[in-house]
Amino acid sequence: MQTEQILQTIRNLTESEQYTQALETVEALLANEPENDWAWYLKGNIYKKQEQWQQAINSYSQAIAINPANPATTMRRICKDILNFYDKTLYNP
Repeated sequence: MQTEQILQTIRNLTESEQYTQALETVEALLANEPENDWAWYLKGNIYKKQEQWQQAINSYSQAIAINPANPATTMRRICKDILNFYDKTLYNP
């Protein structure tokens, strides 16, 4: 299977919430293509969907290190904004 087909498979698995299989597929791709920024981006998306924020940020950071123009830049900022959100009105001691 070609890289673009594998990336589409990962997208489809993520959208259908088959996260374990999506992670296995992206890990297999990254084992062969560790510099594939889109694979790192999609890995970040899988983690983001599972609310595993630190793993998502790490994956997005790897994508950005490979290609600073990758949309992972925006997604990493969004994850950090979510983690930094604090609303005093929701705090109940």
